[in-house]
Amino acid sequence: MRNDVSYPSVMSRKSEILKHSVGIDYQEFELSPLAFDYERLMNCCGYSLSDVQKVQTDTGVGNTPLVELKNITELVRSISAPGKGGRIFIKDEKACPSGSFKDRRASLSVYHAARLGYKGVVAATSGNYGAAVASQAAKYGLKAIILQEVYDSRKVGQPEILEKTRACEAYGAEVWQMTVGPELFYIMLRILEETGFFSASLYIPTSVLGIETLGYELAQQVMEREGRFPDMVVVAHAGGGNVTGTARGLQKAGSHETVVVGASVDLRGLHMASDYDFNRKSFTTAHSGFGIPFLTWPDRTDVPRNVARGLRYLDQYVLVSQGEVFYVTELLAKLEGLERGPAGNTSLAAAIPLAQELDRDQILVVQETEYTAAGKLPSSQLTFAEENGIEVKRGDPRDNIPGKVIVIPQRVEQLQVENLDLDKIRQSYVKHAIEATGVRQPREEDILFMAEDSRSSVDFIRSVLQGIS
Repeated sequence: MRNDVSYPSVMSRKSEILKHSVGIDYQEFELSPLAFDYERLMNCCGYSLSDVQKVQTDTGVGNTPLVELKNITELVRSISAPGKGGRIFIKDEKACPSGSFKDRRASLSVYHAARLGYKGVVAATSGNYGAAVASQAAKYGLKAIILQEVYDSRKVGQPEILEKTRACEAYGAEVWQMTVGPELFYIMLRILEETGFFSASLYIPTSVLGIETLGYELAQQVMEREGRFPDMVVVAHAGGGNVTGTARGLQKAGSHETVVVGASVDLRGLHMASDYDFNRKSFTTAHSGFGIPFLTWPDRTDVPRNVARGLRYLDQYVLVSQGEVFYVTELLAKLEGLERGPAGNTSLAAAIPLAQELDRDQILVVQETEYTAAGKLPSSQLTFAEENGIEVKRGDPRDNIPGKVIVIPQRVEQLQVENLDLDKIRQSYVKHAIEATGVRQPREEDILFMAEDSRSSVDFIRSVLQGIS
């Protein structure tokens, strides 16, 4: 008999649908309504780092070039204090099969789906991950269904997302295009239940384990070339998987002293689920609309427990403006001959002012790039912004107003980062953990979990709890 497909009925079956679609019984890892065994969940699929490397090598993923940006480094030194201006390297993930680091997370998840006997994979994404899943599914002969939020209520779609639709379809995926709104998760659950396919979620263990090779590779490449590990790695931050996987990979390489910096585009003031705001943002990922909420409460995802937990690994978190990212995208092309997509240059935009504070012999690695194409080019995105009533002008990037004004810097000296207070984010995390789980009197295991999950201390957690009791 056919299941009831009404919204309340489907949502009531959410846990069972997800259990079957990812092959994980999350209850096995629960310690309480709030706490769970993070490392045991991460290791539940049984893949070592060498296992992941073999899977990725077999499908042409990884082993991407580490490129020193000598011209940009010299530019940075020309505006830095004497003795300052660290060397900037970039990990060129455009060399992956579908053109971004998302191939790493897709490769292991799709391999895992094939190994478990699933006939297809489903992913909900408006970004590069859809193309990565479609590409990897083609390699294993699996069907791929990609769900995208593409349009606002006027049926106007962002050029960057439409570009990624074309990429997904080129790899043979079936793409479902939707308007922005809460129905995405409901539709995904229905498709998972009706097809019996694997949910290639961004937040399952195989997805994050796939990124560990990126951190491990860049650490090893710097060690081989320079005889030491990088001093700083700047990672574009959205849902947390990129930071989590990269940092874990650095640790597995022995690069324990490397400072891990997360960078997001500042889109504060825009609501990611707002029909009005949807087309007033030029970035679909690596922005504060994902970065801040996912740090303050990671378990707002399509699985019961999210293993992408950036707050566990970040040393620093910074914001840059839209205009600065577009400026740096042009800078990379014209100074280094590397035309790469704007979203992938978020971390480079942050790296330029950060490198000014480093000594000249220190090494900063920009953790990834992405491919670019017609719909992703700055010219396309800025034209679309103007068509939606956003002013685009040259000037001081501090005058940028998300959804209203994009200010392109006039000089490299104008680039800067805004440092966010991680202790305030940790405080918000604790409050969200209590509110979301309903645990009003946390036990010792809850306090220990929150301390580990926020990279703080038991004393810090207790002090925050006292303030909200």
